[in-house]
Amino acid sequence: MPEGSSLDEASAAPDRDHMAALEKGLAVIECFDASHDKLTIAEVARATDLSRAAARRCLLTLAKIGYAEFDGKFFRLTPRVLRLGHAWLASSALPQLVQPFLERLSEETHESSSASLLDGHEIVYIARSQQRRIMSVGLSVGTRLPAFCTSMGRVLLAALPPDEARRRMLAGRPRARTAQTETDIDELLAILAEVRGQGYAIVDQELELGLVSLGVPLINQRNEVVAAFNLSGQVQRTSAADIAAQFLPRMQAMQTMLRPLIK
Repeated sequence: MPEGSSLDEASAAPDRDHMAALEKGLAVIECFDASHDKLTIAEVARATDLSRAAARRCLLTLAKIGYAEFDGKFFRLTPRVLRLGHAWLASSALPQLVQPFLERLSEETHESSSASLLDGHEIVYIARSQQRRIMSVGLSVGTRLPAFCTSMGRVLLAALPPDEARRRMLAGRPRARTAQTETDIDELLAILAEVRGQGYAIVDQELELGLVSLGVPLINQRNEVVAAFNLSGQVQRTSAADIAAQFLPRMQAMQTMLRPLIK
């Protein structure tokens, strides 16, 4: 190491490359969602923990380059923001790889199937084949749902070290979506241990009443869990007690076929 340098300086070097302005701008984009499609400067500042001045600069910059619009009071995102998500979809082989498998699975089972990735304390849908609408809220590529109460989320959380799974669930501040939603962290960790052992997760009406889901991990050539996929349906057609017996063999066959294809 050159004279005058140190390990501390080397470890601190990446911080000099950190663009705080870019981080703030992305945080501003992320605070818009289905429940907050239009926001004031003050609301954005509260949602992002930025000062009003910083939130204002970010919003006006986004408006100037076409990612937001301003009506004099409220800011809204524009369709140009879709370029950001499309850039990932276009550059990643995984969604294109799993889509035909999901479509075949849905055709064989007559149930809707999806694939997702873990992002923080949420899952993000990257592919979907829908047989019928199963939730009151429409699901599509890009949809985010809490990981702790979804079958795919529990499969993905179970692949993490328990301390990391705990940290992520706590960060999401679990709240009950139905009377059956488990929110106690210790109980959830016990459920994740069971999921880890059996290799799949069943969620019975914890996300939405009437909805049951079976989730299985997608594993790559190095035996790493990289994503998850599921089948979801209504309890009137398929109960939680029956869903694994009916569909797990098909899903495990799909898992086996995809493993050598996922890098």
